[in-house]
Amino acid sequence: MANNGQGEQNQPAKHQEVGHKSLLQSDALYQELRELTAKHPWNLMTTSADEGQFLNMLLKLINAKNTMEIGVYTGYSLLATALAIPDDGKILAMDINRENYELGLPVIEKAGVAHKIDFREGPALPVLDQMIEDGKYHGTFDFVFVDADKDNYINYHKRLIDLVKIGGVIGYDNTLWNGSVVAPPDAPLRKYVRYYRDFVLELNKALAADPRIEICMLPVGDGVTLCRRIS
Repeated sequence: MANNGQGEQNQPAKHQEVGHKSLLQSDALYQELRELTAKHPWNLMTTSADEGQFLNMLLKLINAKNTMEIGVYTGYSLLATALAIPDDGKILAMDINRENYELGLPVIEKAGVAHKIDFREGPALPVLDQMIEDGKYHGTFDFVFVDADKDNYINYHKRLIDLVKIGGVIGYDNTLWNGSVVAPPDAPLRKYVRYYRDFVLELNKALAADPRIEICMLPVGDGVTLCRRIS
């Protein structure tokens, strides 16, 4: 878009909320999805704009093609993933609520990437167990993003470590958990933050001690821990 220098200083920073323009050729789609999500009562669950941009770049850097997402919500990180992987790439997307996914689906369709998504409604653990039992999915995923029920993160990891390839990446969202992971035990915390904090702490300790992965915790969004499988 040409910048004629006229009147822009008086305009609101329209890209401030959605991150840098390069996120999408038309960042209007990201803006549309964020505004649509903002009206939802559980809008705090959405992926932050900077994290969406980061995931988009990461997937391109590792040439990810076969991916999985556990916890979709309205599909902001799903859109970032779908735009990053090649046209014949696939995302196995799982969430217990199809309605939330369908809320953002028109935007994903408008972006022309809905054909890459295989959405499954329901708990992810039985699906993961079935894939492990089948045997043919071991080491087949390039990238997995987990942003679902924090009390099951450990259970997801036990299964995903077999499904992601060596050199592949698993990303766990919210691993700083509102900063509560470094808060003193008697810190005043919201009820749901306090409830899930112990599960997030348990995960962080387990990932740090897992010899099959090397990890990097990034202070992006609410914290995202990247686990690269090395064995």
